[in-house]
Amino acid sequence: MNAVEIEEAVSVLASEPFDAGEFPFAFLAAFGNKETTIKRLRTSSANASDVAGGVLQKSNIHIAACGEGAVGETLVALRNSSKTASNKAKFILATDGVTFEAEDLTSGETVACAYPEFPDHFGFFLPLAGITTVKQIRESSFDIRATGRLNKLYVELLKDNPEWATAARRPDMNHFMARLIFCFFAEDTDIFNGEGLFTATINQMSDRDSSNTHEVISALFRAMNTNIEKRAAEKLPRWADVFPYVNGGLFSGSTEVPTFSKIARSYLLHIGGLNWKMINPDIFGSMIQAVADDEERGALGMHYTSVPNILKVLNPLFLDDLRERLAEAGDNARKLLNLRNRMSRIRVFDPACGSGNFLVIAYKQLRDIEAEINKRRGEPDRRTEIPLTNFRGIELRDFPAEVARLALIIAEYQCDVLYRGQKEALAEFLPLDAQNWIVCGNALRLDWLSICPPTGTGVKHHADDLFHTPLAQAQIDFENEGGETYICGNPPYLGSKWQSDEQKEDLKAIFSARTPAWKSLDYVSGWFMKAADYGLKSKSSSAFVSTNSICQGQQVPILWPLVFETGHQISFAHTSFKWTNLASHNAGVIVAIVAISREAPSPRRLFSVADDGSVIERQVSNINAYLVAGANRTINVERSPIGNLSPMLFGNMPRDGGHFILSADERTQLIHSYPELARFIRPYLGSEQMIQGKPRWCVWIEAKDSEFAAAHPYLRTLLSRVREFRSDSAAASTRDFASKPYRFVQIAGTAKRYTLAVAKVSSERRPYLPVHLFDRETIVSDLLFALYDAPLWNMSIVASRLHLVWIATVCGKLKTDFRYSNTLGWNTFPVPALTEKNKADLTRCAEDILLAREAHFPSTIADLYDPDTMPADLRAAHERNDEVLERIYIGRRFRNDTERLEKLFDLYTRMTAVDEPTMRRGRGARR
Repeated sequence: MNAVEIEEAVSVLASEPFDAGEFPFAFLAAFGNKETTIKRLRTSSANASDVAGGVLQKSNIHIAACGEGAVGETLVALRNSSKTASNKAKFILATDGVTFEAEDLTSGETVACAYPEFPDHFGFFLPLAGITTVKQIRESSFDIRATGRLNKLYVELLKDNPEWATAARRPDMNHFMARLIFCFFAEDTDIFNGEGLFTATINQMSDRDSSNTHEVISALFRAMNTNIEKRAAEKLPRWADVFPYVNGGLFSGSTEVPTFSKIARSYLLHIGGLNWKMINPDIFGSMIQAVADDEERGALGMHYTSVPNILKVLNPLFLDDLRERLAEAGDNARKLLNLRNRMSRIRVFDPACGSGNFLVIAYKQLRDIEAEINKRRGEPDRRTEIPLTNFRGIELRDFPAEVARLALIIAEYQCDVLYRGQKEALAEFLPLDAQNWIVCGNALRLDWLSICPPTGTGVKHHADDLFHTPLAQAQIDFENEGGETYICGNPPYLGSKWQSDEQKEDLKAIFSARTPAWKSLDYVSGWFMKAADYGLKSKSSSAFVSTNSICQGQQVPILWPLVFETGHQISFAHTSFKWTNLASHNAGVIVAIVAISREAPSPRRLFSVADDGSVIERQVSNINAYLVAGANRTINVERSPIGNLSPMLFGNMPRDGGHFILSADERTQLIHSYPELARFIRPYLGSEQMIQGKPRWCVWIEAKDSEFAAAHPYLRTLLSRVREFRSDSAAASTRDFASKPYRFVQIAGTAKRYTLAVAKVSSERRPYLPVHLFDRETIVSDLLFALYDAPLWNMSIVASRLHLVWIATVCGKLKTDFRYSNTLGWNTFPVPALTEKNKADLTRCAEDILLAREAHFPSTIADLYDPDTMPADLRAAHERNDEVLERIYIGRRFRNDTERLEKLFDLYTRMTAVDEPTMRRGRGARR
């Protein structure tokens, strides 16, 4: 269940008669618990509660329904219950159907309200559904509640008006919803004359059977688009004439309204009954945009970007500097005036603005600073000098673009009420300005300089219709020219495999003339390149949320040299962190925040997340493309190790159509039928077999045995099938080996003594990379890398924390898993010159790791390296290994991964110093 569905379920529960015996189970069901879970909790064996009337769900909540007047003492009993603690309950809840009280045992936060009002606090309990909550959601459920109600109305209207669901009419439908949202807000905030005027008029003037509801709404829209002086000629109904002239293009054009069923009319009146004063535009906008998107509606309410996450971009981009200037100004009237003048010229531009979250938060933060300036200057009632037209955006879809402008209008009004008072806010709110500063279009195809120009005019608008704006129309002047421009946002990420043909064409238009390797780039790269180009002609700084993949692996030497060539540097960055949303049990996407500027500050700010979840800020002289403090140098593919490491080769690839490969049962049956073939059957392992311990075998025939194989009845048939498969292959390199059907096509090597094998892909949950030692009989597949007969101290290095953080940074990831590369990860790994004692010490560490694993036989690598159950002796062996290796580097353990990476990049730079540009393009494709 998503957040909207949960709110609806909780509201239904609160509206039904209270049943003490059923309430705990109904409450759990409202938060997405399955019927089987509820059925199990009804049994005494599953319900461990020791409180009368209680239901205890392990690791979640302890609930008790009690007699009237006993809520307080019941909550105390729940808190003091030994079962609450032993079952790790996160919440306790007590209610008698009159009063409702609950407590978050982790944070200590509490809820106390009348029973019918507990849906207002549903956000408090969202962790019960596996949904990460943020303060804004916990404090107010209005935005989710309004979204759910609007969604019901939207679906019902499309059911009754199927033509409005077509591609041709969907913009009209979305425009209608934007008009409704404005009316609901306006009637609850005195923008209309009298509270609830819009909803009350529809209720009174439309028939109960809903037959004329659309006509009544259309008349109201027509009134709001008609200047007061022209109303007599329009012959508006008297009941519509009391509505103000809104203008601003919001009600211009067609005032056609979809027809309403009785159910749709009921939904509309219920929505109007909500308290729209509570709307939070930075939350509401991102939720309501999902209403109009068929693909997103199933994930309704999941796309909210929290204010703290947005401020991770905006604060270091420009808000922190403004606050510092404010602190420096103190009560100095001249300095305060200069700061206010500067702020009035700041432009904030989001070229992937969606429903306007970043723009709304930026506007509200600037208004907050401006209000403090006005207060210190003794001008608390002064009209704002920060125009909405300084907040510009581009959005691909029409409805989010409409919502973005509407959200900014609402934010402006709310700020005026907060800082100047209701009377002053109302006096200047209507009529709305018809200028359109949110452009609907493809940001990677539009000219950003024409939309957010350094000086002069730019954004186009249409004089009659705000929301349908061809780019060839007249232009809007900035009210205050010559200021700074800050580009920000959260553009679509989309790796190369997930891009549509149109999106690939977008990247081609930007990059094809710059690099032949552009097809490997994530879609978000286009925004960084456009921002860098924009910065060549404008005083600007840019910061985007991005997948961390553009700062890892093969994308770094493709994208970042191009950005740096424009004179931009990374001015601040936030290394990888989880960007969560309101999806139930969401894993979140791993993102980074990267800012670029041609006037990067010194020192620069580098943010990271500590183990306890807190944010660490460091001041550094430079941030490279891997988001590490250090010189701007890319890690390039190396054909051999840069230090004295042993060569790491590919595993072996059969290209046999599967004919050489045997399961354990097939091996047993084959040896039983042909005992003489036992010498040709060898263990054959890939990543899955090595990590999961799943046995697999292969037929391995060397050249000296090819004549025997050709004459043997079983092997002759096998080779015939392999020959046929290879002959039919589309790949010439495979067809070439049809004449040698007895052997694997690619044989990188075999061992005389043993093989060290390294998995190509490994789960990010494991604290160390999977590496294992196999005897010489084992054949390593192409899903592993192999070190054949290498000194055992090489295993110590692969199995270290130091090597894992290097691989995670320079090789990148496959989804969230570590993706290993011999040429990019192993061959580039910088190791100081090792003494014989160093090698002996590392060899002993590798042996200790192998012995610790052996002590837990038959546990697999997957079993042993589960971070929650890793054996203590194995963990200790790895700790010793890390200490021995890290002392070779700096004489002590590293404090954290940041320090590890900085040392590795510094050492890499010194080991590979050459007389060529430090930001080289890649010297070859990654293997």
